[in-house]
Amino acid sequence: MRVNIRTDGFEGYAKRALDRARRLDRKTPVRAEKTITFEDPLAMVEVLTAERLRLVKQLRAKPLTMTALANALNRDTSSVRRDVSRLEYFGVLRTREQVNPGHGRVKIVEPIARRYKLMTSL
Repeated sequence: MRVNIRTDGFEGYAKRALDRARRLDRKTPVRAEKTITFEDPLAMVEVLTAERLRLVKQLRAKPLTMTALANALNRDTSSVRRDVSRLEYFGVLRTREQVNPGHGRVKIVEPIARRYKLMTSL
């Protein structure tokens, strides 16, 4: 799946939704994709900080536990957990629980897409 991250607000969202509805009415194939829309570039930069983008880039190689992710990034686990929670809220990442034999359960963090496309304009 492809994820588009845009900064064109409600107007851009409405235009894309109308275009998609028209394509569906014409029975034109529509590619599965997810779009995350921010009101403006500043709102996007508040969520997609440099550290959070590093985190996503690290996870594109392979899903990791919170602790392994924090170690790979040389960051505090609580900071990574907070960033993962924020990115999960906006739909950039997802977490799942996995059985860790003999040790209970562990939370695995993974990207929702193999590729992210950031689009913005000022």
